[in-house]
Amino acid sequence: MPDLALADVLAALLALSLNAYVLLGGADFGGGVWVMLATGPRRARQREVIAHAIGPIWEANHVWLILAVVLAFTCFAPVFARIMTVLHIPVSLMLVGIVLRGSAFTFRTYDDQHDAAQHRWGRIFASASILTPLLLGVCIGAVASGSVVAPTQGGFAERFVDPWLTPFAFAVGVLTLALFAFLAAVFLTMETRDPELVEDFRRRALGAGVAVFLASGLALLLSFDDAPLMGRGLMASSWALPLHLATAVSAIVVFAALWHRRYRAARLLAGLQVSCIFWGWVVSQYPYLVPPDLTVAGAAAPEITLRITVWALALGTLVLAPSLIYLFRVLKSGPAHEE
Repeated sequence: MPDLALADVLAALLALSLNAYVLLGGADFGGGVWVMLATGPRRARQREVIAHAIGPIWEANHVWLILAVVLAFTCFAPVFARIMTVLHIPVSLMLVGIVLRGSAFTFRTYDDQHDAAQHRWGRIFASASILTPLLLGVCIGAVASGSVVAPTQGGFAERFVDPWLTPFAFAVGVLTLALFAFLAAVFLTMETRDPELVEDFRRRALGAGVAVFLASGLALLLSFDDAPLMGRGLMASSWALPLHLATAVSAIVVFAALWHRRYRAARLLAGLQVSCIFWGWVVSQYPYLVPPDLTVAGAAAPEITLRITVWALALGTLVLAPSLIYLFRVLKSGPAHEE
């Protein structure tokens, strides 16, 4: 059996990579939500700001998802196999959504001569931006519920549809979509110097924050019956109260910052709030990666594989970290859209 501490470290790195994807990639997906919901006389300008904000970095944000996938199939192969087998329908649809979203964004950017084509690609981009986070949350909800078990018996629907087609899984999907829209709206308040557009995104951020609160409450209520391991962890564990306090305080301060138009503080604390919600799921099911039977230690690869992976990550970080920092400093150091 591999070194438990080393397996835990890699499991934590897997969770951190997903956390980074939720914050950075999630904000991009949320931008697509606001493309779909852009209204009023400034809707064209709102979409222009979103396109300028997403354009320089949307491809780079998928690095974190790629890292999570590589860590899963290298270090925790049974977990990767179980998820990709049992949840192959929502995972496949999610991947289709990612591809459609990226393709539509690219075609929309370069076909700037035809309004009809712009509208068509914009609709595809926005629809995929809504579908993909919803399915990501559905997959997370299915894993948290403990219904992703080895498909040994039963019909196709029982083995590959019932585990994720549940009220709890879709509640987590709605929560994920609301979180991404909330992040995007908060981040977009700093992507323009047009005061009218800033106010538009501020109001959307406040509304999305209310949606996050309602969706979180619904998912928590459903977890008591549909995801008992997660429900017990979120309510009865030793870390539950500090985590809930951190989440509540960050949410309150985000609302206060938005209300008083302190957008830099709101952006920082929105990331903290979303991260607290994400880690609530992670730690509530520890030491399980896929309840009820795949634990960190039980699903880990041989120790030599884990050690080589750690060294590869260390070397890769020396290249990746400066590149990403430079990318964000150059392309995201100020408002992307000038008045």
